[in-house]
Amino acid sequence: MTAAPVAASGTALPAGAPLALAHRPRIEAALAACHADAGPERLSDLVFSNLYLFRAAHDYRLVDGAWPFIAGRTYDGTSHAIPLFDPAQAPHSVLHQILAQCDCLYPLSSRQAAQLDGDVFETFAARADADYLYAADNFRHYRGTRLLKKRNLMKQFLCAHAVRSVTLDAGVVSDAHAVLEGWMRDKGKAGGEADEQPCLEALAHLEAFGLQGFLHYADGAPAGFVLAQALGGGVFVMRFAKGLTRCKGISQYMFHHFVTATTQPVLWLNFEQDMGLANFRRTKLSYQPAALIDKFRARLRAP
Repeated sequence: MTAAPVAASGTALPAGAPLALAHRPRIEAALAACHADAGPERLSDLVFSNLYLFRAAHDYRLVDGAWPFIAGRTYDGTSHAIPLFDPAQAPHSVLHQILAQCDCLYPLSSRQAAQLDGDVFETFAARADADYLYAADNFRHYRGTRLLKKRNLMKQFLCAHAVRSVTLDAGVVSDAHAVLEGWMRDKGKAGGEADEQPCLEALAHLEAFGLQGFLHYADGAPAGFVLAQALGGGVFVMRFAKGLTRCKGISQYMFHHFVTATTQPVLWLNFEQDMGLANFRRTKLSYQPAALIDKFRARLRAP
């Protein structure tokens, strides 16, 4: 293992085991126990497969012990700890020990943040971290003047192309690879940039990670795909959505098709965070979110 990188704050990540597939049963069970009652506001990050797929981007490692946690680094370079236990049930001394190794606890739900002792901990949420939550009916119908453009784009796509959609499974993964390659070219990205590697791994572990979605063909050629993951209670987080530029309106169609064709009831879609990127923010806001779900950071108050 290479030396731990150092954040701008000067805090090095604690020693631990780089996140691996062997950790999956334990981490999945711990996260499910901590967030089983979160409902539509369950944070998109807190699923083992998501942590594993983006382990390189965040340098995730499992720090074991009586109060285990995952250490990593946020997109803004802050070292953080993801508790694999309910922070409200941990002694203050335990949280002090963890925060001596990491800059903050993150991501915490609003419920978890509210349960921490405000005299000891300060909690705060960054706008760039918030998940976008949408009613599935936004995509099912594209009703109203604010979504009229989305509806028209979908109609343009369907009028311009002969469209065929199939379940994305191992039998058509090679066609999904072709879409990803085309999407990278359209975006002017070199190999390994953007989220290419996590997406390739997601396609390799579809069934094991509980990912589901559809592959779409336009005029007989692979043109786009979506991969989503059920969080429970009719909530699905959209992990990957790739559509070729030549197929204007394909994104609007793919989201519509997912909420109408998925066999499980789809009540909500979570589009994850925008990372503070202006183009992501404009696009996500244009679909009219029902809520932004804050992800809190907690750190010790200054003496």
